[in-house]
Amino acid sequence: MDKKNLAFDKVNFILLAVGMAIVIIGFVLMSGSGSSEKTFDLDIFSTMRIKVAPVVTFLGFASIIYAIIRKPKDKNED
Repeated sequence: MDKKNLAFDKVNFILLAVGMAIVIIGFVLMSGSGSSEKTFDLDIFSTMRIKVAPVVTFLGFASIIYAIIRKPKDKNED
């Protein structure tokens, strides 16, 4: 297989994996117990779930976009 024809290099895949991990962390931060018909949980309005987790998730998606757009450096191996 010719490495010059690959769209991604090793760094792109690492950045993509890191971005996906950040997105997963953001979704885990957003999750938690919710309210039911019998009890109301005020934790659904916590700062972690409303402000911090969406920002972390957005940064993860932004890093995924950067990993996709990033152009691998050419290695002129003649």
